[in-house]
Amino acid sequence: MYYLGIDIGSLSSDAVLIDRDETVLATSVVPTGARNQEAIERATNEVLQKSGLTKDRLAAIVSTGYGRNRVTDRLCAVTEITCHAKGILAFYPQTRVLIDIGGQDSKVILLDADGKVTDFAMNDKCAAGTGRFLEAMARALQVDIDEMGELDKGAQAGLTISSMCTVFAESEVVSLIANGTPVKEIVNGLNRSIASRTVSLVKRVASDLNGYAVAMSGGVARNNGVVRAISEALGGVSVLVPELPDTVGAMGAALIAKERSGG
Repeated sequence: MYYLGIDIGSLSSDAVLIDRDETVLATSVVPTGARNQEAIERATNEVLQKSGLTKDRLAAIVSTGYGRNRVTDRLCAVTEITCHAKGILAFYPQTRVLIDIGGQDSKVILLDADGKVTDFAMNDKCAAGTGRFLEAMARALQVDIDEMGELDKGAQAGLTISSMCTVFAESEVVSLIANGTPVKEIVNGLNRSIASRTVSLVKRVASDLNGYAVAMSGGVARNNGVVRAISEALGGVSVLVPELPDTVGAMGAALIAKERSGG
């Protein structure tokens, strides 16, 4: 039997297909766009094609993410907090603090030694420090967002971006460009601003990390510069990042599909 987890986010829709041994058979990450129903179908079809299976072989589907109720043939819909916690433990069972930064929100989840969620904190409605924030800054800098993770190398780390509002920060970045500020300094300032905001969330659930293992998920975890900045802001704590950080929520959903269907 096979189990499918789907995470419908604001920027991407992610799917993970596992078998009864919880082995990952296929993953998919597609842009959500304006029609999330089409993104759901595309992500589902991609993992089925990659694994050589047909939809009638699926024992259960569980959905998560802001568009989770749009998956019509689901067994159930589960919150992102639960799915991300479940998913990260499949990669790093020692995780006690999970930082998840997606397209339009960021959250920090605290787990106990048994892997249960004991607390969490989320950003406000503002998209500051999220994937959409980085997209806007990449546009302002006229660079590929996938390249931003390495653009801060060699920076002096002395620039502070004072605005975290996406609109005001974009204006600030444009002004810095006009003043001739090197791109690497601007990117470094943006990364440290995101890290500062993230650490404030961490402190809301864990005032002292006390040796806790810290992991990160979500599309922003692909940005090495942000991960490095968060690690430095946490005092040099190593931040664990799985190979496909944007699929952690879908992985958790797939595991829950197996559990709740009696697999």
